[in-house]
Amino acid sequence: MKKILKTTLVISIIVIFVGTIAYLYKKSQDKPVIYQTKTPFISNIVKKTVATGSVVPRKEIEIKPQVSGIIKEIFVEPGQKVKEGDLIAKVKIIPNMINLNNAESRVKKAELQLKDAELIFKRQKKIFDEGVIPKAEFQKYQIEFENAKEELNAANNNLQLIKEGATKNAGQTSNTLIRSTIDGMILDVPVEEGNSVIEANNFNDGTTIASIADMSDMIFKGKVDESEVGKIHENMKLVLSIGAIEGESYDAILEYIAPKGVEENGAVQFEIKAKVKVDKNNFIRAGYSANANIVLEKKDSIMVIPEGLIKFDGDTAYVEIETENQVFERKEIELGISDGINIEVLKGLKIEDKIKDENAIVETPVKKETK
Repeated sequence: MKKILKTTLVISIIVIFVGTIAYLYKKSQDKPVIYQTKTPFISNIVKKTVATGSVVPRKEIEIKPQVSGIIKEIFVEPGQKVKEGDLIAKVKIIPNMINLNNAESRVKKAELQLKDAELIFKRQKKIFDEGVIPKAEFQKYQIEFENAKEELNAANNNLQLIKEGATKNAGQTSNTLIRSTIDGMILDVPVEEGNSVIEANNFNDGTTIASIADMSDMIFKGKVDESEVGKIHENMKLVLSIGAIEGESYDAILEYIAPKGVEENGAVQFEIKAKVKVDKNNFIRAGYSANANIVLEKKDSIMVIPEGLIKFDGDTAYVEIETENQVFERKEIELGISDGINIEVLKGLKIEDKIKDENAIVETPVKKETK
């Protein structure tokens, strides 16, 4: 009995050992590879580039004051439409004390000169009326009297200019009333009532009171890489997509390509401008970011294959064609245009050829000889 148990135990151990070895051996063996294949097909390819930029008004101006002072009142707000000549703001002049003092002194001197000239004129007129002096001599005193009156008038005007920014003869204080110079929309009013402002001069651009633009005439401003700028030209059609307006596209016509590029992040970029066809149903705000799709080349009904099927040996492009079941051979091909997904095949393939797709494997890969 003991003999039988020992024999059974030994046989069991041998069976388990052999089974384990067989299992490990089988597991260590790679399964045969089975590649899927794809065939060429007829399609259209559109090669295009994308220019990033923004949509801005073609004509945007900054309104600046003609005199320095303090904003007394603002009559507009952003988004409001204005016409040329409409009132935007009013500036209160804060006169320079030295200039004011000199102007007041000039008025007093002019008053004294006028008073003296008037006394002399009246005295000489009485003598002239009596026939004591000739008319030619009397005219000299008359002219001096008129000059004294004119000097007083000029001194008063100068004083009023320093105090108020305009004279009574001007009819209105036009240089303290800031007016729009174009028809358009108020984009920004960067000042508030009480802010000090500086007039535009040779040494300073002046303080901007408001920005105004014609929102009916918009352009796209973007940049194109130097590798593609030679493929575009003026009057090309662009299709704009604006991030803030989903599901809408806008046509644009390329108007300008910069003759000089600017280096940005190691690449040379060229500025482009395109006239945007504004949709009246969708208001386009100034500064919207946008992408412009520019069609560089287009071909219809051509034989194409996915770019992922192509391999390269130096400058030579090739694919692997199935000659028998899961047996492939190398085939060199000549390529045409690409849209980044599919690429045109000019020579080397037939429409019925089956191309090896190494990205679509049914079983675990195994090394196979390639003819």
